[in-house]
Amino acid sequence: MKAIREAYKNYIENHMEESRRSALEVKDYLEHSSVAYHGRCVHTLHIPKIFTEEVVTDYKKIVDTTYGIFCKVIQEYLENADYRKLFPFSKELEELILVPNLYDSVLPIARFDIFYNEENGSFKFCEINTDGTSAMNEDYVLNQALALNNVHTQMKKKYDFRQYELFDSWVDTCLKLYQTYEKKKEHPYIAIVDFLEHCSITEFEEFQRRFQQAGYECEICEITQMKYRDHVLYSPSGHPVDLIYRRAVTTDVCEHYMEVQDFVNAVKQQDVCIMGSFCTQIIHNKWLFKILREQPTLALLTKEEQEFVMEHIPYTNLCDERFCKIEEITGEKDRWIIKPLDSYASRGVFAGIDYTQEEWSEIVERYFNRGYIYQEYYPPYRTENIYLSDQDSGFVPYTNMSGLFVYNGSFAGIYSRLSDGGIISSQYNEKATATMVLVNKQ
Repeated sequence: MKAIREAYKNYIENHMEESRRSALEVKDYLEHSSVAYHGRCVHTLHIPKIFTEEVVTDYKKIVDTTYGIFCKVIQEYLENADYRKLFPFSKELEELILVPNLYDSVLPIARFDIFYNEENGSFKFCEINTDGTSAMNEDYVLNQALALNNVHTQMKKKYDFRQYELFDSWVDTCLKLYQTYEKKKEHPYIAIVDFLEHCSITEFEEFQRRFQQAGYECEICEITQMKYRDHVLYSPSGHPVDLIYRRAVTTDVCEHYMEVQDFVNAVKQQDVCIMGSFCTQIIHNKWLFKILREQPTLALLTKEEQEFVMEHIPYTNLCDERFCKIEEITGEKDRWIIKPLDSYASRGVFAGIDYTQEEWSEIVERYFNRGYIYQEYYPPYRTENIYLSDQDSGFVPYTNMSGLFVYNGSFAGIYSRLSDGGIISSQYNEKATATMVLVNKQ
C-alpha cells in the first residue's frame, strides 16, 4: 500500500500542472453530480484510498467479531430489564426499541468507523452508525470521477483494482430479510423514509432506482406526511406501505416525536416492517462505548470478545459532574475528545489536540453537564495526500478513517475519509476519497 501511494505521489510531483488540471476537472464533475446537495459538495484528494486483500481480510474479521458482540448487547437489552436501566433512553424511545421487528436480524445495516493503522494492523473504534447509515453514493460517484484523475489513469496500466458495490447488495440483503418477516407480503411496496429537508436525497433516489430495477415499487417518503389508518401506514402519495427502509435517525424521530405519531403508531402496532427497527439505537448511541467496557456487558462476552473490547473500544464516560471532575478533561487536553451523546455527521465534536489550552478549557466548560461524552483520543494513522483544488496546495499528512459497511453481519465495503486535523468533520475539514482494493495477481 505504501509503495502504491509513493507511485501516485511521484507521478503527481513530476506532472504537477497536468495533475492540477485533472483535479479541477474532478472537482467540476463532483459539483455537477449527485454528491452535490444542500449547498455543499464532497471534497476529494488526488490519491484514492487503496487497500490490499490482506487488509480486507482483517476488516472482515473485525466486522465478524464486532457484530457478534453487538447482537449480544441488543438481545440482552431486549430481554433484561435491569440491563436496560444502564442506558440513557427516554420512556418513549425504550417503548420503540422493545417493539419486536418480526424478522431475523436485530442489526440489518451499519457502518463501523475505525481508525486503522496500516503499518501494524492496530485500530480503535471511532463511532458506530446504524440509523441513517450513509455515504454509499459518495463512494460510487467518487469511483466514477476517477476516470478524470490523470494519475489513476496511469496507475491502472500497472495495477488491477476492484471497487465495492453498495446499492444492489443492500437491496438484496433488505429483501432477503423481508422474506423472514412474519407478516410478509408477496410483493411489498417499499418506502425510503426520512425527514427530507436535510437528507441525502440523491442517495435515496439511487436506492429507489435499484429497488425498482429489482422489480419492486419504491417511494421516497417524508416521514411527517405519512398517515396511519385502520392498521395501514400510507405514504404521502396515498399508497399502503409494507416495507420501510428507515433512514430517519432516532435522534430526529425523538426530537419531532409528536409530528411523526402516525409513523410511530404503525411501528408500535407492528403494522409495517421497518428495516432497521429502533433496537439499533442501542448500538448507535455513543453511550454504548461506556457500557461495553463495564462488567454487566463483559459478563455476556467470551474471553476473546472481552479482550477485543478492552483493546479496541476507547475509554468513554459522560462529561458530567456525576461521573468526573472537569479538571480531569481540561488538565490533559491531548488525551481527550468530546462528542455529543447522540448526534451524527461529526456535529459538535472537539479534539483537545486541535486547540490551545485556553481554547480547550473554554470548550469543555461550555459543554460540561450538557449531554456530552469524553473519550480517549487515539492518534489516527496518517498518509500523505494532496488537495490539488487549492492552487497553492502541497503534500501534507492526512488522518485516515475507514467506515466499514455491514449488511446483516457481513462486511460489504469501505467508505474512506481523511482530514488534515485531529478529527474528521463533515462540517469543516473532511475529504473523502474513492476506495478500491488491489487485486492480487497470480
